[in-house]
Amino acid sequence: MGAQTIILIFTLIIYMIIIFVFNKARKKYSGGKVGEVINLILVTVALLFVADYAGILSAYVDKEMIDIIKALFRTAGLSFLAYGGVRVADS
Repeated sequence: MGAQTIILIFTLIIYMIIIFVFNKARKKYSGGKVGEVINLILVTVALLFVADYAGILSAYVDKEMIDIIKALFRTAGLSFLAYGGVRVADS
């Protein structure tokens, strides 16, 4: 097992913990600004998860295309978080 595999397993565990905790919090704090922030975090984590695990497609897609997919999903996740944060702050 290489270092890259260990890192991917570790980040997968972190993503699962984040999703579990915030999904549980979403049920408890539904509605209002706290609910909106929790949804922002969940969507951002989901987009970053897809970006980190786009490498799984390496058997089917060229490496340059995987790098593009990673960059797009990371940018989408951070943009979603920034835009949503501004929207929540304005309300």
